[in-house]
Amino acid sequence: DKLPADHPPQTAFIIDPMLATGGSAEMVIKALKQWGVPSIVLLVAIAAPEGLHRVCQQHADVRVYTCAIDRELNGRKYILPGLGDAGDRIFNTP
Repeated sequence: DKLPADHPPQTAFIIDPMLATGGSAEMVIKALKQWGVPSIVLLVAIAAPEGLHRVCQQHADVRVYTCAIDRELNGRKYILPGLGDAGDRIFNTP
């Protein structure tokens, strides 16, 4: 746990290029709530319906903003049509 012991912010912004299953976002949201953050905003560039559904169902109090909602997740849990692996694109790895 790398969060400071006291004084959580009034609002926390979670910024992620892609929301696929919602698992990572949900872990961060839970940690921020346990820390005592009263207002959480999730900002994503591309989202899959499955991830949006999970986050909104489990955390109705979290505001979610996305630039695009793509069609679905494939068997590997990649967003389709998506943009490929966002981490590979950001860090220029094969």
